[in-house]
Amino acid sequence: MTKYSSILMLAIVSLVFVICAFPIVAVALAAFTGSSETLLGLWNTVLPGFVLNTVGLVVITAAISLLIGLSTAWLVAMTEFPGRRILEVLLVLPFAFPAYVLAYAYTHILDHPGIVQSTLRDIFGWGPRDYWFPEIRSFGGAAAMLSLVLYPYVYLLARAAFLSQSGAQFIAARTLGRSPLRIFVSVSLPMARAAAFGGALLVAMETIADFGTVSYFGVQTFATGIYQSWFSMGDRAAAAQLALGLLSFALLLAFLEKITRRTSVTTHGRRREAMPRFELQGAKAWSAAAFCGLPVLLGAVLPAIALAFMAHGSEQDLLSRRYQGFIWNSLTLAGIGAVLTVAAAMVLGSARRIFPSKLSRSAFQAARLGYAVPGGVIAVGLMVPMAAFDNWLDRTLTQIFGISTGLLVTGSIALLLAAYLIRFLAAAIGAYESGASAINPNLDSASRVLGASPFRTAWRVHSPLLTPSLVTAGLIVFVDIMKELPATLILRPFNFDTLAVQAFRLASDERLASAAVPSLVIAAIGLFPTLLLCRQINRD
Repeated sequence: MTKYSSILMLAIVSLVFVICAFPIVAVALAAFTGSSETLLGLWNTVLPGFVLNTVGLVVITAAISLLIGLSTAWLVAMTEFPGRRILEVLLVLPFAFPAYVLAYAYTHILDHPGIVQSTLRDIFGWGPRDYWFPEIRSFGGAAAMLSLVLYPYVYLLARAAFLSQSGAQFIAARTLGRSPLRIFVSVSLPMARAAAFGGALLVAMETIADFGTVSYFGVQTFATGIYQSWFSMGDRAAAAQLALGLLSFALLLAFLEKITRRTSVTTHGRRREAMPRFELQGAKAWSAAAFCGLPVLLGAVLPAIALAFMAHGSEQDLLSRRYQGFIWNSLTLAGIGAVLTVAAAMVLGSARRIFPSKLSRSAFQAARLGYAVPGGVIAVGLMVPMAAFDNWLDRTLTQIFGISTGLLVTGSIALLLAAYLIRFLAAAIGAYESGASAINPNLDSASRVLGASPFRTAWRVHSPLLTPSLVTAGLIVFVDIMKELPATLILRPFNFDTLAVQAFRLASDERLASAAVPSLVIAAIGLFPTLLLCRQINRD
């Protein structure tokens, strides 16, 4: 029984490995087998713009996220000011909002017919050409929206790095007469460099994967180019070649992030001196509170208020049968996808722990790579070969038996769930690793000596100890699937729309008030894992 169980576990590991590697290989083959004329046409027309916009957006978003994340993390970790304890938690709240939801809210606020410009015109009596106002639907607007929701990546890692540093260095620096600002620049920042760089790379990965924000603001990137090539022009070869370009960029970022994890070191010694906090007084204290509160206000509070006002004036009814269908579709996909993803992470982690072989390590690394691959690339990598397979199967069965099968795999829920599994398996594995690191390996040995199979060991020994980590992983994946847009747009079955698709469609039709309703539901669901994360931060 143990032998068969081991074979079954290795078979599942092999299947997960094939599923994770399949879209990457398929995109490369589809791109290289495409016509060179397509690639030449892209290079002479839109490709340089895609490259410049994508790289520029990554650089600017990462820089802004570093500025916000590092400064706020240092303030809440190293100083004392009014409201520090609550702001330390609230700074994570923008994590719950997708960037495209912020784009809809701020367009309603800052666009020409929005409340800000309308108020200015009413107060000063200005006409449309009497004043200049920054255009929200622009490259800069997209960078701002992405930065407001992605800076928590840098904040969380930098805060953990600052808190892990020993207090001896800061006591010595203060003895030498250094000011808090000079200590931050010369002592704290160099020691937290690896964590900050790792957070910036995660921001970069999310930036290149974004489709909803850049599409709505009209910024031409690789993500929008893939969608337009597929749906607007019907050119699958161009979509595959653009997907390969984006994939190359994503793999480079993943490689750099892996190097960062390897080179990060713990800076504290055996003696864990309590980190002394600098007591800020007067204007400095209130300035620090305002500085830390501003990202929360702009990234969570103000968009939520704006969306609530927009939703109140819309004609969308959440209780209608149509919206119940959107909610049910979203919850079904997210629920099944979260269960499958967490189960796959559990199997991969247990196999790597119990059978440390080249196969288990390769599958583990392939699974971690999925988070760096944008949803649009995964969708193209799955759609192209599966469409070819469906057409071949239909043609063969029609010729032999006179039976038309149609599209069995393409446009199915199973293919969409596979895309979610590939995209978010790394997040579940990260949560699994954090919990598994606390399990004594002797428990595995004892279980095997007593004759337990690998599955029984994972179920009876690992699962009870990993329950909090697995629940957290499931919630994170659940919300990520709720927010995922490009893969859902490309792979969803016919007439099977989700809340994210509905919000995107309404916003594309300039029905922002209507788009606020599904956007609010997505953000509200995203608050649950965010609040769990806040609870963990407060406990730490």
